[in-house]
Amino acid sequence: MLAKMTAKNQLTLPKALVTEVGATDYFDVEARNGQLVLTPVRIQRGDAVRAKLAELNLSERDVADAVDWARRGK
Repeated sequence: MLAKMTAKNQLTLPKALVTEVGATDYFDVEARNGQLVLTPVRIQRGDAVRAKLAELNLSERDVADAVDWARRGK
């Protein structure tokens, strides 16, 4: 099956293929021997939060300080 890449580097995946692998919003994408390989990923909300926190490189102290600040209501 063919998928066309748009000017914004986006692909629309054929419905038959998506149906075959199951509904998901995210795919792990890797280049392997000149091919793009998409693997469906089911992200739990907690996993998404942990990933964002890791990306921001926040420490436990940073989080505790933010909670304290929010509870003061200033």
